[in-house]
Amino acid sequence: MSSIAPILAAAAVSGSLYALVASGLSFVWGTVRIFNFAQGTLLMLGAYIAFYVTDPDEASAGLRAGAAVAVVALALIGITLYLLIVQPFIGKGQADLMVIMTTLAAATFCENGVSRSAGPRYKNLPHFASGNVQFFNTAVSYQELIIIIIGPSVLLLFALWLKRSKLGTAIRAVEQNRDTASLVGIHIGRVYIIVFAISAALAAVAGVLYGGEFFITPTMGDDPLLKAFIVVVLGGLGSLPGTAVAAYVVP
Repeated sequence: MSSIAPILAAAAVSGSLYALVASGLSFVWGTVRIFNFAQGTLLMLGAYIAFYVTDPDEASAGLRAGAAVAVVALALIGITLYLLIVQPFIGKGQADLMVIMTTLAAATFCENGVSRSAGPRYKNLPHFASGNVQFFNTAVSYQELIIIIIGPSVLLLFALWLKRSKLGTAIRAVEQNRDTASLVGIHIGRVYIIVFAISAALAAVAGVLYGGEFFITPTMGDDPLLKAFIVVVLGGLGSLPGTAVAAYVVP
C-alpha cells in the first residue's frame, strides 16, 4: 500500500486540478454549445494575476488577496472574452467552428503577450500551508492536501448552487431548451455572460492552485486544456458530475 500511496496522492492532486478546468469547459459546452479553447489560457492568466498581487516585489498583498483578485479578474476577463470573441458568432452558421478559431487566436495572443511582458523566468506562488502529513508511510504536503480538498469542494458548492438557486435554475433551463427558456422570460444572452464568468472563475481557482504546486509559465495551461478535453469527452459532454468523476480517472 505504501508504494501505491504516492501515486494515488499525485493522481488526486492532478484530478482535482483537471476537474476544475474541465468543469468550466463542460459548463460552457452544456449551456452555450461551444468549446472555449482559451480555457487553459484563463488558468494561466489566473496564476499570473495571483502571482503579481502576492509577490513581495510586486503588490505584496498576500496569497489570499492574490487568489481573490485572480478569481474576480478572471470572471471579468471571461465576460470580456464572451462579448468580444464569442457573442458575435452566436446564432450564425458554423458558429462552433468560428468560436474555436477565435478562442484559439485569443489564447495564442494572450500567451505571446504574457511571454513578452512577464519574461522567461519561471514563477511560483507560495503554498497556502507548509509542512507534510503522513498517509500510509507517505508524506503528503499540506499544499497537496489543500488542492485535493478545495477542488471537489468548489465543484460541490457549484453544483448545489446550480441546483438550488434561482439563477442556477435559469441556467439549467437554458441548457435543457434555450427556446423554451426564452419563452418564459429568461434572458439567454445574460445567462451566457454569467456562464463564461463562472467558467473563467473556475479556471482562476485551478490556476492559483496549480501555480503553488508547479511553475507558472505562459504555456502552463496547454497540458491542462488537453487533459480537460479528454475528461469532458470521457465524462459526457455537458455532464458536470461525469466530468468531475472522469477527471480522477484520466491522470
